[in-house]
Amino acid sequence: MAWIVLVISGLLEVAWAAALNASQGFSRLWPSVTFFVTLALSMGGLAYALRTIPLGTGYAIWVSIGVIGTALIGMFILGEGFSLPKMLCVVLIVSGVAGLKLLS
Repeated sequence: MAWIVLVISGLLEVAWAAALNASQGFSRLWPSVTFFVTLALSMGGLAYALRTIPLGTGYAIWVSIGVIGTALIGMFILGEGFSLPKMLCVVLIVSGVAGLKLLS
């Protein structure tokens, strides 16, 4: 159960990062509200997951899901540009996360 909560919390990290961008410096109400709600849920889920998952592994996976998700949103939705070197870096992150999961 902790692993499922950790993955959901990582996805919520992507949501709060996207909402933070959309809030335009907290000048827009609903993206700002979305940011704070998803941030609280993400942190709460991470705290729950870390009760049974080691800190280094859990935090690394949580952050990695956020990094991968926000990078993909930036490249494919926000038009920040796609390149093979960027995708290689995303693949390296995914490989590291998979390695952490397999070794824990």
